[in-house]
Amino acid sequence: MVCNNYFHSLELFYIIEKTPRQTPYMVVAEDPNGKVRAHMLAVIRYRSSLCPPYLYAQGRCYGEGEYDDGIDHEQVFGLMLKAITRKFKRKLCLYIEFSDIRQKMFGYKSFRQNGYFPVQWQEIHNSLHSKLPEERITSKMARKIRKSYRAGVITREVANEAEVHDFYKMLNGFYRMKMRRLIPPETQMTEFFRSDHAKIFITEYHGKVIGGCSCVYSEGNAYLWYLASKRKSYSRLHPNLLTVWNAIKYAQEHNYAHIYFLDAGLPFRANPFRDFILSFGGKPVAKYRWFRFSIGWINRILTWIYKE
Repeated sequence: MVCNNYFHSLELFYIIEKTPRQTPYMVVAEDPNGKVRAHMLAVIRYRSSLCPPYLYAQGRCYGEGEYDDGIDHEQVFGLMLKAITRKFKRKLCLYIEFSDIRQKMFGYKSFRQNGYFPVQWQEIHNSLHSKLPEERITSKMARKIRKSYRAGVITREVANEAEVHDFYKMLNGFYRMKMRRLIPPETQMTEFFRSDHAKIFITEYHGKVIGGCSCVYSEGNAYLWYLASKRKSYSRLHPNLLTVWNAIKYAQEHNYAHIYFLDAGLPFRANPFRDFILSFGGKPVAKYRWFRFSIGWINRILTWIYKE
């Protein structure tokens, strides 16, 4: 198995395998000679809470997998999708989610045949090869960055596992009241810190962590995965702004072609987070996220609501 895409790599499989409340599955497509021609990493995530009380499993996949040249991607994807959907159903997943499909219409027929429905989603990426990041931001944004630097705010890579813990503690607090978002256990962040394909950045003010993000690097591109900050107490210091800016600068200085933001949210007209990300000079792209609920009547209602 040749793994160039980190989101479908054996390394990420083994990281998830070590992570509590997550189970990885690698779907493999072979030719008649037993050679692996395509593979796709999928994850079951177990979610629970006491307030409000809930317990369920979710199937999750980032992207459509990785393929050899010379094969029909759509056809092979349809076979792998059918197999992983069957596995998710047997494991009693409440719902399944596919995101970050590279082309909006890729796999459309296969998703529909397996009972999935599409939801319009916003994705954003910044090109780093044609212009410098400084040339893409507004003068107002540049002033805020300089102001934060003068105030003593710095962003850097974490140096040890104790700093990973500090970052995770802030990240967990940031997402505590966000129902739809899910962050991985701390052990997975620690594994990312140890990986050569991921970085964790923290933003500090007088030695206190007030922001941070985790990034993954794959196939010549950077992906900003998790972003958080202490906004109420330190909003005047713009910790999210400094964190994203330094993640962009790191990617540009290390010759990555683009930086992708993995979750810019639903394409509502009023979306403060999307507007914030776009202020760095990125390009918005309309994509689909595909969902499937195991409860038949709920899936039929949502399919009708999101019909095109």
